[in-house]
Amino acid sequence: MSMPDHPDTFIESLVDDLKPVATLRQSTGMVRALIALAAGVIAIVAAFGLRPELVRGHLDPLFLISSGLFLVLSLATAWSVIDMARPFVGTRRDGWAWTALMAAVLPGAALGSLIGNMLRGQHAAIDRGGVFCLVFGTAIGLITAAALVLWLRRGAPASPTRAGFYTGVAAGAAGIFAVSLHCPHNDLIHIGVWHGGTVILSGLLGRLTLPHLLAW
Repeated sequence: MSMPDHPDTFIESLVDDLKPVATLRQSTGMVRALIALAAGVIAIVAAFGLRPELVRGHLDPLFLISSGLFLVLSLATAWSVIDMARPFVGTRRDGWAWTALMAAVLPGAALGSLIGNMLRGQHAAIDRGGVFCLVFGTAIGLITAAALVLWLRRGAPASPTRAGFYTGVAAGAAGIFAVSLHCPHNDLIHIGVWHGGTVILSGLLGRLTLPHLLAW
């Protein structure tokens, strides 16, 4: 195909096939993330039921604090992920990090408790039943991850590696929030190790596996 002689003709030939696309509204992306999170909650409750405390209406304070932190972490990180579909030069998207620091208090406190028990000569037991929380929290989080990846692919994330990590964190926090509605454990070590570990693992998996799906 030869290039047109006149610049205007050449420009017209370039834009002839262009079609308008729908604007990426952040509120629309957030609604999709919320639907994905709700789908994960419904899946866990339908498969395994609610934790006995929720059925009886007696809520443990640590359950409320930890579940609330993971929920807020998921929503805050998802908001950052959705915003990354619209790259802006010089824009900072680290607001979620403050929520992540608050959530990190749980695994940090769990580690401190384990070390304290060891120093007192007590057996530092880690509840192996938490493998259920880790496995199903990661698996259910894939629903949120899928919603966020589909959204990002409509846009142009400037840093696929960072977007993959954020997506993994949002997905892991959403998944463990859903699992916490069934998990009967209220002890700090279980929540810090297994619930916090789910978010960390999901973030690392997102960073390793998602960038090639987001590159543009």
